[in-house]
Amino acid sequence: MDLAALGFEWDRGNRNKCQRHGVSVSEIESIFRRAVSIFPDPMHSRAEQRLKAIGRGVHGRYIFIVLTLRKRGDAVLIRPISARYMHEKEIRHYETQKTEIEEASDSQKR
Repeated sequence: MDLAALGFEWDRGNRNKCQRHGVSVSEIESIFRRAVSIFPDPMHSRAEQRLKAIGRGVHGRYIFIVLTLRKRGDAVLIRPISARYMHEKEIRHYETQKTEIEEASDSQKR
């Protein structure tokens, strides 16, 4: 599913916060047009459900995004809260976890 088809909710607050870390609005939106891993973020989900997303930007760098989904009429919009490029240690941890999950999934299919 192309999550970008849901649409995005941007305002000065979340746009500035994301860009402060050097990640552009267009790059954040492009993440959701590719394979993206999405996880719940229960520690930061008091008032609304928060999610964490990890994906690769247009130049191949991993980007970590905190987001929520907002309903506007009949539309569901992705509202990025924060975004930043991942550090090398985080990338290694993510890739290890992803490989372990994929291997477990493959063994269950057999």
